[in-house]
Amino acid sequence: MATINSTVIAGPASVFALEPLVAGRRQILLVTDANMIKLPLVAQIRELLAADGRDITVVDTVPAEPSHRDVNGIINGLGDADVDMVVGIGGGSVLDVAKLFSVLCHPTTPRLEAMLAGEKPQQRVASLLIPTTAGTGSEATPNAILAIPEQNTKVGIISPVLLPDYVALLPELTASMPSHIASSTGIDALCHLIECFTATVANPVSDNAALIGLKKLLTHIETSVNEPENRLARLEMLWASWYGGVAINHAGTHLVHALSYPLGGKYHLPHGVANAILLAPCMKVIRPWAVDKFAQVWDLLPDADHTLSVADKSIALVDYFSGLVKRLDLPDNLATLGVPVTDIPELAEAALNVKRLMNNAPCQVNHHDVQAIYQTLFPTREYTGSENE
Repeated sequence: MATINSTVIAGPASVFALEPLVAGRRQILLVTDANMIKLPLVAQIRELLAADGRDITVVDTVPAEPSHRDVNGIINGLGDADVDMVVGIGGGSVLDVAKLFSVLCHPTTPRLEAMLAGEKPQQRVASLLIPTTAGTGSEATPNAILAIPEQNTKVGIISPVLLPDYVALLPELTASMPSHIASSTGIDALCHLIECFTATVANPVSDNAALIGLKKLLTHIETSVNEPENRLARLEMLWASWYGGVAINHAGTHLVHALSYPLGGKYHLPHGVANAILLAPCMKVIRPWAVDKFAQVWDLLPDADHTLSVADKSIALVDYFSGLVKRLDLPDNLATLGVPVTDIPELAEAALNVKRLMNNAPCQVNHHDVQAIYQTLFPTREYTGSENE
């Protein structure tokens, strides 16, 4: 069994600490995308990887929402390359694919189709993950998510061996993120943290990670978006994202992610955008079952009114989430994104089938409840249910 502990290096100029991590490697597979490969810092990392005679194979064709067909096409194109380390530089999709390549490049690994069917990989080659967005936390999770277009959904491959050997949090790399990407990925991290904190499987370990991450995120998310060159804010957001991944390891997401999966699978909405649209409506539904925890999170806000009652804090937090999405200029309805209102029943059915996540929700929801949440995301439909349903 491969090691499942990751060493994390972080901070400005930490790129110079990468050299010892790749020492002794012969053949490195660099996984990124067409935008990242053009960045000067990525070029610097590529030169570092190629030093001392190391052979570098570059894959820079990972799409934004990779499918199982995309991964198979790339891995088949590599032929018999004797890769002994995979380095992933990019957002969540790139890092998920890099994690899959780290196991697919090992000779004992089952085929991708077998892993999608539930077979667990047991070994991988060495891996180093460098996130360029602060949201998915992929670098800290044992999960790799792939789209299955023919089923209009996504499937997660989950195994401890997907955790990397090394993680590098380099705030300089996130400075190139456009504001809308910084916003949506930041909300994705927020969803990881708040969902794990309120999940039925939450525990002291996941709660500790979630609270640390939430404090960092709530303090720095707006500064990070509005001041892209603020390296402290960008680094704190990278840490918040990483803590979100740690929380997922020990708990799990629930309602927001379950309802966002069909939106990504069928309409290819960016994951962070789908989560942002769903954040406040889903939190309103679960609030009565998470009053104390919502109040704890409210108290982490830099300008929190600590004189409110516990119940009022929990209500105010939902309002804060709604306001935050608006201030970050993210979409707040599905109609403008091309989703037909007539698809609500189909969306609800698909979301309820994500039982792995639905089972983590602190309250039970039925088909009517889920339809009601989706209905709030269309301006011509009103939410007719009670938050206590």
